[in-house]
Amino acid sequence: MAEPSFQSLPGFRDFIPRECAVRNYLFETWRAVARRCGYAEYETPILEDTALYLKKSGGELSAQLFRFEDQGGRDVTLRPEVTASLARLAAQHQRDFPKPLKWFEIGQCFRYEKPQKGRGREFHQFNVDILGEAGPAADAELIALAIETMLAFGFVAGDFVIRVSDRKAWMDFASRHGLAEDAIPEFLNIIDKLEREKPELLKSKLAGFGLTPELVRDFIAHPDHASAAYQAILADLTARGFAAFVELDLSIVRGLAYYTGVVFEVFDATKSMRAVAGGGRYDTLVATISGGATDLPATGFAMGDYVIRNLIEETTHAAMQMEVWLQRNAAACDVFVVVADESMRPAALRLVTDLRRAGVAADLPLAPAKVPKQFQSAERSRARFALIVGAEYPALKLKILASRAEEAGHASTAVAWIAGRLQQPDGPLIA
Repeated sequence: MAEPSFQSLPGFRDFIPRECAVRNYLFETWRAVARRCGYAEYETPILEDTALYLKKSGGELSAQLFRFEDQGGRDVTLRPEVTASLARLAAQHQRDFPKPLKWFEIGQCFRYEKPQKGRGREFHQFNVDILGEAGPAADAELIALAIETMLAFGFVAGDFVIRVSDRKAWMDFASRHGLAEDAIPEFLNIIDKLEREKPELLKSKLAGFGLTPELVRDFIAHPDHASAAYQAILADLTARGFAAFVELDLSIVRGLAYYTGVVFEVFDATKSMRAVAGGGRYDTLVATISGGATDLPATGFAMGDYVIRNLIEETTHAAMQMEVWLQRNAAACDVFVVVADESMRPAALRLVTDLRRAGVAADLPLAPAKVPKQFQSAERSRARFALIVGAEYPALKLKILASRAEEAGHASTAVAWIAGRLQQPDGPLIA
């Protein structure tokens, strides 16, 4: 019987070197923007008590959990999102930090849902939150960070839009139309899928609440239904020069039940794919998670790696920026040492060691090989330079692999010479 051929599970990914490099580009951009805006990094466990997510998640999340019993008999879940874990963490440690807490996290999440474009069962998220500030300035600060993140990836005005809404406006709508409080989560789930639902099914679902699609769409269409919080956020973003990136869209309600106020989603301008990012205010979640022991207003958003990568690759200028980064940061080494004379291998080994200890990424062939084959290895490693160590040692040659130009140097100054050369363009060295 043939041995089984193993592959990764549906919705899970292997990261070969280029894929890992793209992931690092996303992570480094996220981290740089968050730190630039004054956020501190934290981390929570990938595995949590299942009750944490059943406490107040709502929507489809409870049916998408990777949930199992561990060897200790505990009901545990691979985290499907990070906000509940953050609420638990903040409730435990918030006394140790001045308010507001401005925190971010980059990590894996897991949801058992159908894999498709922009969605997998395992994914990475950039999570950014502000806890301890109830005013709209915190919401505006988060939306501004979402805009800064998109700009950092190379997107420009016209490539994306932030659609902002307010669940409180919908709570007021539900109250005016006589909906019972316990029926509101189900009603909001219908609004969340408004544009994706088949017309007849939508009509039937809304009829169960004594409502019609026309009444709902009329509410969405009128800007005067925007809350005071939205107006304050818009004024704040206008002062930052970001008003052009934002628009009111009351059809946005977000699927999780813990949202309490302003919510928003980031879309590509043509809305040709699912939301790039989304979040909002969740003022009661920390109190719910802590059993009322800690009452901490909060707002946050998350951006997943699937959709943002798709959008980068489908937007020419953003894709070009990523490729430039990959060319400089995804190479296996900066300098590949070519051993043109095997009797000089000890000298080549010492050069590689000296370069590495000076912070230069350097490599060499582990076994004797013909010089052309070594140059092929240098090309495959995506090194910028090939340093040739031959019978002329301590005289050295440095070949610029992109242009095939050569420069001469000496082993006694090789480290400083090459380190300096890496800071310059790849054209011929100008004396």
